[in-house]
Amino acid sequence: MKVMHCPLNGPRNIAEFITFGEVNKMPVPDTVDDRAWAEFVFFANNTAGVVREWWCHTPTNYWFIADRHTVSDEILATYTIAELFPEPFNTGESDG
Repeated sequence: MKVMHCPLNGPRNIAEFITFGEVNKMPVPDTVDDRAWAEFVFFANNTAGVVREWWCHTPTNYWFIADRHTVSDEILATYTIAELFPEPFNTGESDG
């Protein structure tokens, strides 16, 4: 059984998780052109090596980030969102 460490729930069976792709900076939707938005939504880098990805523990719907080696499929580290992004996510609204 493959085990993944969830920052909220501790070690859990990997079958309890779903990955949602690489962590990429989201362009501001109101100012980006269609091509750049499509690239953000639909294209992945497919890097051979360590990739930072979004993961979700499905029983609790808890979202977090993990570093995974794409060749060995080894989970190297997991982080809460607050550990990597201390500022709130950009909502697309201007500051003033």
